[in-house]
Amino acid sequence: MKTPLEKIVQDAPLKTTLTPADYLRKILNARVYDVAVESALEKARALSERLGSTVLLKREDQQPVFSFKLRGAYNKMAHLSPAQLASGVICASAGNHAQGVALGARKLGTRAVIVMPVTTPKLKIDAVRGFGGEIVLHGDSYSDAYLHALELQAKQNLTFVHPFDDPDVIAGQGTIAMEILRQHQGPLDAVFVAIGGGGLISGVANYIKAVRPEVKVIGVQMNDSDAMMQSVAAHQRVNLPDVGLFSDGTAVKLVGEETFRIASELVDEYIAVDTDAVCAAIKDIFVDTRSIVEPAGALAVAAIKEYVAQHGRHGETYAAILCGANMNFDRLRFVAERAEVGEEREALFAVTMPEERGSFRRFCELIGEMPASESEAPGTGGGALRNVTEFNYRISDAAKAHVFVGLTTSTRGESAVIARTFAAHGFDALDLTHDELAKEHLRHLVGGRTGLAHDERLLRFVFPERPGALLKFLSLMQPSWNISLFHYRNQGADYGRILVGLQVPAGESAEFDAFLKTLGYPYVEETANPAYRLFLQA
Repeated sequence: MKTPLEKIVQDAPLKTTLTPADYLRKILNARVYDVAVESALEKARALSERLGSTVLLKREDQQPVFSFKLRGAYNKMAHLSPAQLASGVICASAGNHAQGVALGARKLGTRAVIVMPVTTPKLKIDAVRGFGGEIVLHGDSYSDAYLHALELQAKQNLTFVHPFDDPDVIAGQGTIAMEILRQHQGPLDAVFVAIGGGGLISGVANYIKAVRPEVKVIGVQMNDSDAMMQSVAAHQRVNLPDVGLFSDGTAVKLVGEETFRIASELVDEYIAVDTDAVCAAIKDIFVDTRSIVEPAGALAVAAIKEYVAQHGRHGETYAAILCGANMNFDRLRFVAERAEVGEEREALFAVTMPEERGSFRRFCELIGEMPASESEAPGTGGGALRNVTEFNYRISDAAKAHVFVGLTTSTRGESAVIARTFAAHGFDALDLTHDELAKEHLRHLVGGRTGLAHDERLLRFVFPERPGALLKFLSLMQPSWNISLFHYRNQGADYGRILVGLQVPAGESAEFDAFLKTLGYPYVEETANPAYRLFLQA
């Protein structure tokens, strides 16, 4: 049985097939620059050096709505008749197309009704409202919003501005490729393009294959929102039951009829990337541009890195379209957390060690002996030492201690080598670097109540982020004191915030106060904190 969306799109009459030459003419005559700017094409210097190839960033994040979408939306509306403009327009969008329609409608003096999924980030909703769009929130995805928009279109006699499956929209997006080839007339091996419904890659592929057919067009999708990849593989459009929402700008269940046809004929290759890879790409883009793009805007860069790793290419030239920068500020915490793991610059482990005095110090000394690169032997003095990025521990067993540890890495695949090194020194280690449960949840849940932490004092410290800071702390401790809780996460600052539980016998309070004074690290004692008593004490 067909879903409502499948019925609408499958029962609709086929559009007139346009040839690449037809699209080339439409792109060359597209009206976009009333609202759009010719965005910069910049070299990503740090990323290019790291990959050994030239990476060019097409900065569509610099558009007035921080996305390429206004190109196609405005081109469509600019070709409407006066009667259609007088009646108003309607669209369904996860956010970026909505802003383009709202801005274009304001420029053309027409009414714009915008149907958005309820999952749309507030940042995009506020932006659309700021451009004068009338917002209707409906459904959990673009496809849900699309069905509702079609109902409103019929009731209110509005003109539907499709976000991707319309030749005028496709032509507007194709002006990006026109700019890329004008801005860079030297060698160009491939252009990487994010795919949601397919409008952007359809416009880009039509122009590039008409003008420079030797340049590869490579489509990129999230591995949990890969409707176009599945459709091309199946030779028919596939309607996904669900899509991942991390990259909300590409969360489309069913690609367009026209965009599917074009992508099937003109796109050379497809790459799927995951959330961690996209987070790492967001960081890469920030390092080179000091700008923060949204997940959809980083898909192309993530794919370039995957492409180079898969094929071992060097000395080539690639262009990545940064298609949007409408990022919710609150999402940055998650992105920063996952970026290092996505790039495999951080490895995560569950380490088991004897619950006895000196084990923690011996473990820290072992880490201090590990070189930052596995190509260097311990003790050779080459390179920087490996840094601890996270350490979570709570006493829970009288014989064994289980700790959650994060360490810096420099190349892919190092985590397995580190785990073997731990095991060779008597510390059983479980590699959690690619464990989604550990990365998403368990790292925040280590600890809890325990009856073993008698005579415990709880303190929040500020440690300097430099080698030896933790060992200084351990060296100054009395042998009779035991660490019963330890929580640390590197936050990228020049100091670290650390929570420590120490079991100090009642008669040694004076010695403990002297230890704190000698240590010299800023601290706040939290032993009397009611939250500590509620969640961490038996």
